[in-house]
Amino acid sequence: MKLYTCNKCSNPLYFENSSCLKCNNPVGFDASQLSFVTLAAGNDGIFINIQDKKQAYRFCKNAVNSTCNWLVPAHSSEEYCEACSLNRTIPSLSNNENVAKWKKIEIAKHRLVYSLLHLHLPVEAKKDDTAKGIAFDFMADMPGGERIMTGQDEGVITLNIEEADDTKRVRNQADLGEKYRTLLGHFRHEIGHYYWDVLIKDSAFLDEYRKIFGDETKDYDEALKAYYAATLPANWGDSFISPYSTSHPWEDWAETWAHYLHLMDTLETAYSFGLGIHTEKANDELKIRTDITRDPYTIASFDTIMQMWLPLTFTVNSLNRSMGYGDFYPFIISNTVKEKLQFIHKVCRQSAQNGLVQ
Repeated sequence: MKLYTCNKCSNPLYFENSSCLKCNNPVGFDASQLSFVTLAAGNDGIFINIQDKKQAYRFCKNAVNSTCNWLVPAHSSEEYCEACSLNRTIPSLSNNENVAKWKKIEIAKHRLVYSLLHLHLPVEAKKDDTAKGIAFDFMADMPGGERIMTGQDEGVITLNIEEADDTKRVRNQADLGEKYRTLLGHFRHEIGHYYWDVLIKDSAFLDEYRKIFGDETKDYDEALKAYYAATLPANWGDSFISPYSTSHPWEDWAETWAHYLHLMDTLETAYSFGLGIHTEKANDELKIRTDITRDPYTIASFDTIMQMWLPLTFTVNSLNRSMGYGDFYPFIISNTVKEKLQFIHKVCRQSAQNGLVQ
């Protein structure tokens, strides 16, 4: 994530801000430019860019619920921003608890959409059940009804809103033996399944994918049954980023895809803050260092990205442990996993360059 500042007073902004906390000016996110705009209020809900008075905006309709700070051009007939237009189902807003959960969900989803746009991946709303595109269903379990399962099916991403309940999410994490479980992680994983269909299925990348991840034509349901019934081999980490990656090549792709998005967005944040690691200042014998001086989204070489990522995660894990927390990034990237991440990096870059997306 980039570091944004208010164009009036230069105060730093969080990605979720809808006003500057220093000068109180309204601010909003322009997805077409991946930038924040500092605004002056006009008439009839119209806001003007204080740096370019020819640019006029409205806030996304979901701003009324404090769940969105993205902008829509004033001349557009659309009510919703590029991120919120992807929503097909939202939870009932008849109680404050659902509104609070939905707000957490939207924070994570907007960060996901930012990354997808930054990678120049196709992001379009699914118009009907047969059309291509993305649709989000945010749903709650109903008394006596069938449990809502988080997952993805032909571009429809369903999320049980209980995942926005920190206590329940931590309980689910413990029950499933996971080291990492977040709303943003869910979104990055599930959208990975969608982009497998878009980028890999029926593409020139399919044979290489199978060489690296395995044959996805193996029975998916039977593979999951076998995964939950068996004991993980002790050396699973030699080839996979997470235990769940071992279940099926589709899940291996989705888990690795999620980690690729973790990596790219975190490194962009580190770049925006000008972070560097220089252990020789504290210990002449420990030579772990890097200067994160380039935006990872502009780097073609994945080796260069990894040279920044590994020192950064070791450092932040060490900081977390100093505070008594678990590791910020509780994963090990083996050479095999690096090859998988490198493949995803290549696919994303080549797909954009070859004109799959605008």
